[in-house]
Parts: sequence; structure tokens; C-alpha cells
Amino acid sequence: MEIQDNQPLYNDADIERAARCLKAMSHPLRLKILCVLGTEAISVQDIVEKVGTSQSNISQHLAILREKDILNFKKDANRVFYYIDDPRMLKLIEMMREIFCKQC
Repeated sequence: MEIQDNQPLYNDADIERAARCLKAMSHPLRLKILCVLGTEAISVQDIVEKVGTSQSNISQHLAILREKDILNFKKDANRVFYYIDDPRMLKLIEMMREIFCKQC
């Protein structure tokens, strides 16, 4: 991409969104949740079992990830399933998994 008329190669709003997302993902428990999710839709109960902490703790972190548009969710009866629906986010998380989550 070329710079034309001294225009930056980036959009400030995109940079701000990226910074917010990366900050949200930088918490160890949230990164672990993202590693567990990968490309699957997983119920809160299954996330709790795989991550190994309380449901209330997981729910708080899931809310943060949802608020930052990193996760989406769907309800099925009385269960809530979380998933990553942005292919760009999946690519980023997959790269992080390859680099940092050798056992994920």
C-alpha cells in the first residue's frame, strides 16, 4: 500500500480498536479462554471445565471479551455458547496459539 498525499497507512479508529482488543486479550485467563475456544462454539460450562476456574470468574472475562467484539455468543435453551466469528480474529488467535499455547 502506498502513501498518497502524505496520508497514513492506517486509520486511527482501527488502531484504537486493535489496542483495545489486544489489551483485553492480554490477560492470562482471557488468553487461555481464547486458546480453548479456537474455532469452536463452546458452552460456558465446558469453558469452566477446560480452564479450571469458577463460572462467575469465567463469566466476567467472557463479558469483557464480548464487550470488545472479540467473542460472540448464542443461546440454546438454558446454555450459552461462545465463539469467535471474525475470521481475522481467528487468524490472530491461531497465530498466538502457535506461538504461545503449545498445548492448546
